[in-house]
Amino acid sequence: MSSALPPPPPPQWAVAMNSPLPRPTKAASSIPDPPGFSSSRGGKQRQQQQQQPTAKKPEETDALKMKKAWEIAIAPSKQLPMNGIMMYMSGNSLQIFSIMMVFMLFKGPIQGLINTNAAFAKYETPSTRGRLVAVKLVYVLMQFLLLALGIWKVNAMGLLPTTRSDWLAWESERVPLERAYFAFK
Repeated sequence: MSSALPPPPPPQWAVAMNSPLPRPTKAASSIPDPPGFSSSRGGKQRQQQQQQPTAKKPEETDALKMKKAWEIAIAPSKQLPMNGIMMYMSGNSLQIFSIMMVFMLFKGPIQGLINTNAAFAKYETPSTRGRLVAVKLVYVLMQFLLLALGIWKVNAMGLLPTTRSDWLAWESERVPLERAYFAFK
């Protein structure tokens, strides 16, 4: 005769996990809930407060959009000192590190120039369209300053053919035809 034993009771942690939380005391309820937390008590009051949007004036919204647009326009200028120091510290020799840094220095501003209108599209409204022209011009100017830094680095590396440099040493100096001497007489 085998009798079935009753199953053992569940552990205390499993019981505590499945039971509802005890109601907070008076002292604990004076502490406000953290932002984004919704509990069953007072939930209807919070939902009613959230449904009443704070009506912002269009002028305030446009001012915030212009402020954010100016932050985006000036952001490339914050990269200038860092990139300048990095270009200086990498040296002028042709190594993979310095070549990749120069590549990245050209890639960023070129992409920024191509995507100028897309960068400011979400800030453009009929009332801010005229004011965004100056913001876009500053943004383009900052991108050109980054490109100028890249051109300076390429020239320092000797990759711009502005003068007769070492990599053109195989080419002999050209003599004008008026001064050429013929070996045959």
